[in-house]
Amino acid sequence: MLRVGLTGGLGSGKSTVAEYLRALGAEVIEADELGRGLMQPGQCVYEEIVRVFGREVLSPDGTLNRARLAELAFRGGRLHELNDIVHPAVIDAQRRWMDEIFAGDPGAVAVVVSALIFEVVRDARARGEKESELADWRRRIDRIIVVTAPDEVKIARYAARIAPEGPGRATAEADARTRMSHQIPDAEKAAQADYVIENSGDLDALRAQVESVWRRLQAESNDSSRHSSLK
Repeated sequence: MLRVGLTGGLGSGKSTVAEYLRALGAEVIEADELGRGLMQPGQCVYEEIVRVFGREVLSPDGTLNRARLAELAFRGGRLHELNDIVHPAVIDAQRRWMDEIFAGDPGAVAVVVSALIFEVVRDARARGEKESELADWRRRIDRIIVVTAPDEVKIARYAARIAPEGPGRATAEADARTRMSHQIPDAEKAAQADYVIENSGDLDALRAQVESVWRRLQAESNDSSRHSSLK
């Protein structure tokens, strides 16, 4: 078995890489997907967000107004408050998901897609944590894949996704820059990664890189399973 973290900054293309890995046979889940589930009414994360940020983050139907919450977090300087609520719960959900995958297939390669693997560690250590699961991703992840791209390419991809028709493009680009300012630069992440995939936009080249990494992940997973069976 192999626990893999797939990360990259906003607009890097990690979701595309994740789809390629899924097609090749990896078990894949997105941290954002887990987070959205935990933010639904009735969930403990939802209740804690409302308690900390107030009812102004609620839509008329009682669900979280994610745009308003993002505004308070990124532009209001309260991102750490939000992350402190969401990240521990999401990481626990990731662990339980992986446990279920490996129970059914001990040789699986389980990939968690998360933009903030390194940022979670940075923030935990900034709080003085040294031994916690948040402060040491090697406790929960065997290999890290970082997807990189030039900053201007990432900004353009994000803006095109948010404002595809043109109006609001400048606002989307400014939002991208704000979000990226809270993320660790690609070069720092790549220096700590096991695998680096560069995504400048050539999909054939991207697919070839993913296939190469996948072959190595499979070999490592098979080797890990073989050693486990000998214990």
